[in-house]
Amino acid sequence: MLKIAGAAAGAAGIGVAAVTAAVPASAAGGTFAHPGLLHTQADLDRMAAKVKAGARPYTVGFARLTANRHAQSGWQANPQATVYRGVGSPQNYATLYNDIHAAYQNALRWHVTGDTAYADTARDILNAWSAKLTSLEGSADRFLAAGLYGYQFANAAELVRDHDGFELARFQKMMLDVFHPLSDDFLTNHNGAVISNYWANWDLTAIACVLATGILCDDRAIVDRAVDYFKHGEGMGSILNAIPVVHDDGLAEWAEAGRDQGHALLGVGLMGTICEMAWNQGIDLYGYDDSRFLKGAQYVAKWSMGGEVPFTPFTRKKGAINGWSGTETTSGVAAADPAMVRPIWAMIANHYTKRRRLSATYLTRIAAQAAPEGGGGDYGPNSGGYDQLGFGTLAFTRPKAAAGETTASPSASSSASPSPSSSASTAVSGSGAGSATPTSGATPLGGRGDLASTGSSDLVAWTAATGVTALAGGLLLLRRRGQARRAAAPGTTGADGT
Repeated sequence: MLKIAGAAAGAAGIGVAAVTAAVPASAAGGTFAHPGLLHTQADLDRMAAKVKAGARPYTVGFARLTANRHAQSGWQANPQATVYRGVGSPQNYATLYNDIHAAYQNALRWHVTGDTAYADTARDILNAWSAKLTSLEGSADRFLAAGLYGYQFANAAELVRDHDGFELARFQKMMLDVFHPLSDDFLTNHNGAVISNYWANWDLTAIACVLATGILCDDRAIVDRAVDYFKHGEGMGSILNAIPVVHDDGLAEWAEAGRDQGHALLGVGLMGTICEMAWNQGIDLYGYDDSRFLKGAQYVAKWSMGGEVPFTPFTRKKGAINGWSGTETTSGVAAADPAMVRPIWAMIANHYTKRRRLSATYLTRIAAQAAPEGGGGDYGPNSGGYDQLGFGTLAFTRPKAAAGETTASPSASSSASPSPSSSASTAVSGSGAGSATPTSGATPLGGRGDLASTGSSDLVAWTAATGVTALAGGLLLLRRRGQARRAAAPGTTGADGT
């Protein structure tokens, strides 16, 4: 993947000028902070106090939570011994993600209201699954299942880890035996594929699962593994490969913007999730490499709202090691529909504008448009609507930090010290995914079998509040825009979305 770093941010609204900003704290003793994944105790206390006081926008965010069918006490779990995801298997993974979101939403509702009926429901769901689940199977999509549902499961468990009757040790064992091995193996072996075969979101799901598992299970080595891969991994999901080009205007292009909007939004949401969980343990990935993620998130936000953004063509290698192989060229940014919504922006915008006290115009605008953010079950019936836990308006709205104020209270970590590169203008080179070169003449190869599965077969069904009408109109718009682009440039090959 082409890696180019531009000059320092210069455009109005990018806002990465040096300020005395909040930094993650490090508690003495080297232990992990709990709760300490997406939500700290201070976060949970803030939500409860603000809702009790009737403060907006917390109350409207909480209203979205209470209206969700998953957030009702008494939800009955349907645990399975084996969960399948992928073509050719008896797919039952919807049972898993629905139960996970019910556990998370009930746990969050408990922390806001104090009503233990919700905590009991969350506990019972989690206990039922840890007593029965033994494996994840299917096509290559089993790695997506491990990553997505692993990090979400860990977050639900973290919220009730001290609740009476929760089988924490058994749940930790399930995470270490079922979810973590698949995610860690994917970061190591990439399902036997060349390093750039899988798009960024595959790595990012795996990183999120590994990081969440390490924190939940108090395993320093697992946490350090996730952090190191985020910074230095050779796959498409490490930050320098997912965000390969920093432009002179301070925007940094997201590689998957050349693929399609839905997967780009997924990647931004996953990277934000990783950064937030790390921050709450004293590890600043948000600020890594001169706040590279800020620049990439701003790019995707502007593009998703219909703005023009630059794009550097690149070619990536595809295929199996010592097997079939080919290349695929991404020559331009994909079409974007401003009506496509994911509940990812409140967390990211609040970090940079409230914790770090930076200007982030595009993030601020898109977060406002997406508010109040819902969660699983609010963004369509397919799995894409459950890829984020959501409810950011409730969970991540925060007051602006005073200059130099620390807003997190995590533990110390061997990886805790921020370690950005010395300069955002240094050109980077490497192997693996970095071996691709900009070109527009190659022809992409279609997927073949389990190896080449590079995305879910589900419909990208993330819509605005207008629902099915917006979805249908958005898909028609995307189709027409894609046809127009191909007609205007018949000699180039765009992303095929697979």
